[in-house]
Amino acid sequence: MKKENKVCKITPANRVNNVQEYYFSTKLKEVAVMNAAGKKVINLGVGSPDLPPSAETIETLCYHARQNDTHGYQPYIGIPELRKGFADWYKKWYQVDLDPAKEIQPLIGSKEGILHISLAFLNPGDGVLIPNPGYLTYRSVSKLTGARIVEYDLKEELNWQPDFEALEKMDLTGVKLMWTNYPNMPTGANASMELYEKLVDFGHRHQIIICNDNPYSFILNDHPLSILHVEGAKEICIELNSMSKAHNMPGWRMAMLASNEQFVQWILKIKSNIDSGQFKPMQFAAVEALKAPASWYKRMNAVYGNRRDLAGQIMHTLGCVYNEQQTGMFLWGRIPEDSESSESLADKVLYEANVFITPGFIFGSNGERYIRISLCCKEELLQEALNRIKNKIDKK
Repeated sequence: MKKENKVCKITPANRVNNVQEYYFSTKLKEVAVMNAAGKKVINLGVGSPDLPPSAETIETLCYHARQNDTHGYQPYIGIPELRKGFADWYKKWYQVDLDPAKEIQPLIGSKEGILHISLAFLNPGDGVLIPNPGYLTYRSVSKLTGARIVEYDLKEELNWQPDFEALEKMDLTGVKLMWTNYPNMPTGANASMELYEKLVDFGHRHQIIICNDNPYSFILNDHPLSILHVEGAKEICIELNSMSKAHNMPGWRMAMLASNEQFVQWILKIKSNIDSGQFKPMQFAAVEALKAPASWYKRMNAVYGNRRDLAGQIMHTLGCVYNEQQTGMFLWGRIPEDSESSESLADKVLYEANVFITPGFIFGSNGERYIRISLCCKEELLQEALNRIKNKIDKK
């Protein structure tokens, strides 16, 4: 006789109820169902680089993976060669001096770093300044720590930069940390040294840690910048950087953070209790990738430039407008006035043309009237997406 399954009465931790499943996780399940039904959806939603790392990077990985002494647990602080590689990279491209032994912490992806930083600095009830619109993980991780979210606006009329006059008028009591992200995702707005100087000054005056998330600075951007170039920045700032975008290594989960020695040590206390280091051959390969010459970035950006032209045509076909000065691997555009919402427009494109684009509302209320198109898609597929939208979208 078949035994009846009984529902257990166990409940999850309260923090599980404070966050939702990641938007792309749920939406891509729907896309998978559509693909199983033969819809052949073109995915212009997720920013996962489809280009490969350099041949030298892959060869280095293979060489070290064949050695007998590279398969054990690795130091939580990464191998010395990797920390030096990151330091040399920062010196070459950002003109920032970092002590590889004390001021750099390798990470298993910068998303992991957001969690480690939050756990290291935030107690329940501490305030966290979160950009609106902004990367979803800043908000969800803050909720997981029990922190108090304090939104600050980014608006198109200020080129998606903080309104410092508005910030000064806010009640900043108990605010301990501020998330910033330039070149900005999702808007593509670039930073300037003037902006970074204002952020560093703001952090010092209010004793708020400025966490600058900086993974897009090499994508369609001729002048990479780091907040750590500002005098006194290391005393109050933490910068995250990633090899996912600039070196086409998203699945490798190779990233880092840089700050003063004390901040790095506090973060290491958290990290060392969670993971057991990174595969040594991948660390050696990352060192090789960090040696990429200017010609590597130039070739990659030529590809992204062509793709952005097609993404721009898609925007225009949908009646959207966008800033030509955007950087990064997405295109962010304002939807037509007669569109009900970003979600309704994105769903219309998905269900009528079988093309998945990202509605801006998921990044915060200030993103409601915008959509985002990923450039991580081959030109022929972008052209096909353009053709589908031209031919299948009901313009009524």
